[in-house]
Amino acid sequence: MNKMKYLNYLTALVVAALLIPLNGCNTDSLSELNENPTVAEEIDPGFILAYTQLQTSGERYENWRTQLIYQSTMMQQFATLPTYWAGDKYLYIGSYSAALWDRAFTGYIKDLTNLVEITDPTVDGQEDLVNYNSIARIWKVVAFQRITDIYGDVPYFGAGKGFSERDFFPTYDPQSEIYADMLNELEVAAGQLSASASTPGTQDLIYGGDVEKWRKYAYSMMLRLGLRMVKVDQAAAQEWVQKAIAGGVMDSNDDISYIQHTDGPGGINRNGMGEVFNWNGERYTTDDSPRLSTTFVGWMQEHNDPRLERLSWVVTGGPAQGMPNGYDASTITQYDPTYEEHNGDAYSRINPMFVLKESPMVFQTYAEVEFMIAEAIERGWATGNAADHYNAGVRAAMQMYSIYDASVEVPSAEIDAYLAANPYDSANWAQQIGEQYWAATFLNFYEVYANWRRTGYPQLTPVDYPGNQSNGTIPRRLIYPTSEASNNPEGYNSAINRQGPDEFTTRFWWDVAQ
Repeated sequence: MNKMKYLNYLTALVVAALLIPLNGCNTDSLSELNENPTVAEEIDPGFILAYTQLQTSGERYENWRTQLIYQSTMMQQFATLPTYWAGDKYLYIGSYSAALWDRAFTGYIKDLTNLVEITDPTVDGQEDLVNYNSIARIWKVVAFQRITDIYGDVPYFGAGKGFSERDFFPTYDPQSEIYADMLNELEVAAGQLSASASTPGTQDLIYGGDVEKWRKYAYSMMLRLGLRMVKVDQAAAQEWVQKAIAGGVMDSNDDISYIQHTDGPGGINRNGMGEVFNWNGERYTTDDSPRLSTTFVGWMQEHNDPRLERLSWVVTGGPAQGMPNGYDASTITQYDPTYEEHNGDAYSRINPMFVLKESPMVFQTYAEVEFMIAEAIERGWATGNAADHYNAGVRAAMQMYSIYDASVEVPSAEIDAYLAANPYDSANWAQQIGEQYWAATFLNFYEVYANWRRTGYPQLTPVDYPGNQSNGTIPRRLIYPTSEASNNPEGYNSAINRQGPDEFTTRFWWDVAQ
């Protein structure tokens, strides 16, 4: 662990203790400290920043339901047998589908909205808060990008303003308008970051207040969002992609956006997926049902990928073996007649080193950036050699395993051998880059799912479990909370009328069929 991440590690311990009163959905106490809700007179914005970063990383609740149960299995990187792992079989469980929404809109979206307002550097006397404001704006985009890419049209412009503006039932905004504003926010934030103004220092759990790293992160997010629009507005996509690259994106693994979590003192400091697996030194004690999918394992075996032996843990000591998606405890014997003999222990669990309670939670990587630049070159939107950027992306994706533990580092010689055996093929760039992006974003299932819907790669074979709610197709989105139809009927119905039925199969703005 480098020095900056170690400082962030210690800060995480302190933040939870200082901000326990903020936990939950009531943040009125923050606003009550200010007579003017747009001025930071008594609040330390660094504490709020750290808190919202931890909350966006997420606790067990939404990581279990949104990331693991739905996205990881729909994307065939994990597979499970229990039917409560609804994404494996395209089943609908309302509280699981709504988990991210519930946590975001009743928690950190309010705090982030408040943080942006109270650090406004245009307010007289608050000029020195410009970096706090910029970081908060970037982080707000990170949070909202996840939300809109899961549900589609969502409350955005009016979200989080229940206290300050008494807007308890905000309008659902079109995703096209959300994206336009998120891109503008990234541009403004990157432009106003200042090396001469104060920073949150170690209260910033991502970069320790390093404004240049935040600038690169802002442009890297801009690159991601720009490419997300490629099927609906190529001109705008190209404009934003070129602007991002010109602005300066991540250029090494030192720029990866991630939080180094800690095992306590409270749940907020822990890695939410680590809480789901809950490794006790010998076994997983909360949920031991996930196995690496046959799709994921098979792809890595086909390419002789050195990451597989780091990711796979087979209790019986046998070779890596994936579990198929779409089976349950009764039907698995149709696929594997020997299942009852080994009871699933012959299949690959994930190596505990990747999912400890103190493991890092990754938001965006340098590897992703290199793959996106390679794509931009292939599209004619950037100059350079696509193969060089592709190779740099593969190398970075393998080298970054060192942030989890030294025991899972991939040596340079193995990476060299992999690249030699799997050379870049410009004629097949979309599939090759798409598949590598899928592998590189493992454990950031928000991005795995979003980029798969954008590119269609890898080409996954859907399951057709009896009673599934997507007609045997991989869902394109999750369903809004059931309470929205009654609590905010005007906003909810406007979204349905504009976007389509509130179903798994409804595509939203940027996810158009081609």
